[in-house]
Amino acid sequence: MKQEANTIVNILKKKKLRVTPQRFAVYANLLHRTDHPTAEQILNDLNKDAPTSSQATVYSALQALRQVGLVREVLLEPGICRYDANIEAHHHFRCRCCGVIEDLPWETFESININGLRQGIKAERYEVIVEGICDRC
Repeated sequence: MKQEANTIVNILKKKKLRVTPQRFAVYANLLHRTDHPTAEQILNDLNKDAPTSSQATVYSALQALRQVGLVREVLLEPGICRYDANIEAHHHFRCRCCGVIEDLPWETFESININGLRQGIKAERYEVIVEGICDRC
């Protein structure tokens, strides 16, 4: 556990972020999750044992982490911003029944060709979002 804490501290320092307890807690929480939580879900997790974080603090930590590329925002539903510490290229599946979100390997959609975009558009990145029903529903 101490090794993991040191790793997180080193990652934050390498990105030139001041290591605060709140940034550490938010990033550590996200690293242990695959469910792509909202800021509110992260706040609830952090405050389970003892209320020590505020909503503004969590949002501030998330934005700092996002700005240095340690966390990305995932918009899978209108009006709901989720967060993902998996910054490697990948796609997402979202079950429209239970809401579960699952990472899909980048290679899942090898045949997508963004070179067919009209002239004048310069694509910088893309992501496929698959919606449907999972095998548990």
